[in-house]
Amino acid sequence: VQLQASGGGLVQPGGSLRLSCAASGSIFSINIMGWYRQAPGKQRELVAVITSGGDTNYSDSVKGRFTISRDNARNTVYLQMNSLKPEDTAVYYCYARRPLEAYWGQGTQVTVSS
Repeated sequence: VQLQASGGGLVQPGGSLRLSCAASGSIFSINIMGWYRQAPGKQRELVAVITSGGDTNYSDSVKGRFTISRDNARNTVYLQMNSLKPEDTAVYYCYARRPLEAYWGQGTQVTVSS
């Protein structure tokens, strides 16, 4: 499974960004896709995940600001990030899993700064 992420960048506080991650390869039985992030000096943490059925789970720190969605036909997951804060600055990693296997995409940098 290959995960290709895009959409990171530099944005001012209060701004928005949209991340995309497309899965390709042997994607059968992929049931969960989502995003984790890692800030400098910190551990990687969950941001949001979504199941193939549309159930979602968000970190408390992003609830109400970020929205995860999924296009199963395109095998793509999106993360709409609104009201961004400097503490959202991190490398964001796309994630996918099926029973017994997990996959990571390359990170995409999100920097929130004035």
